[in-house]
Amino acid sequence: MEFIIEKIGMSRTIDVPSVPVTLLKVVEAKVCEVREDGKALVAYNSSKKLNRSIEGQQTKYGVSKEFNKFMTIEVAEGTEAGELNPAALAEAAVVKTSLNTKGRGFQGGMKRHGFSGGPGAHGHRFGRRVGSIGNAEWPGRVQKGKKMPGQYGNTKITVKNDVVSFDAENGILVLKGSIPGHNGARGLVRIVK
Repeated sequence: MEFIIEKIGMSRTIDVPSVPVTLLKVVEAKVCEVREDGKALVAYNSSKKLNRSIEGQQTKYGVSKEFNKFMTIEVAEGTEAGELNPAALAEAAVVKTSLNTKGRGFQGGMKRHGFSGGPGAHGHRFGRRVGSIGNAEWPGRVQKGKKMPGQYGNTKITVKNDVVSFDAENGILVLKGSIPGHNGARGLVRIVK
């Protein structure tokens, strides 16, 4: 069973010793239709602009204008069209969270892959460069998958965390440890059986 969540930020418990926790808010979502394969089309609020196709879906499923983004997620058996109830998170012990990592743009090999770089002095020009990337004769090209500078971050990562608590009234899920993404990032949380 999956829920759409928004990362609020990190905090810590007041126990001794304290435990770092991540706070997630369960986004209000409406189930539009349930498919036979255990998945459902849900609508939720997003900053996405309205267009004619979104308005057509809103009219088709009878959802209000504030629910302007649609997504397919897994739901529990017996779920019907209407409100998505996050009460199942209260009994969950472990969840998997999928979010995009923070995007860091184009980065060099030292930051992206942890390369050591060259010496810091004495008249060389190596510095923070990658170094040798290919072979002399065979295969005469750079191998696929070679660690090189490039886009770093903004990739989907899934992590498994223990559930510390769930506030059903406010829809706040507290997970032990950290999860990827910036504060305000939206993603999915899945209950691990």
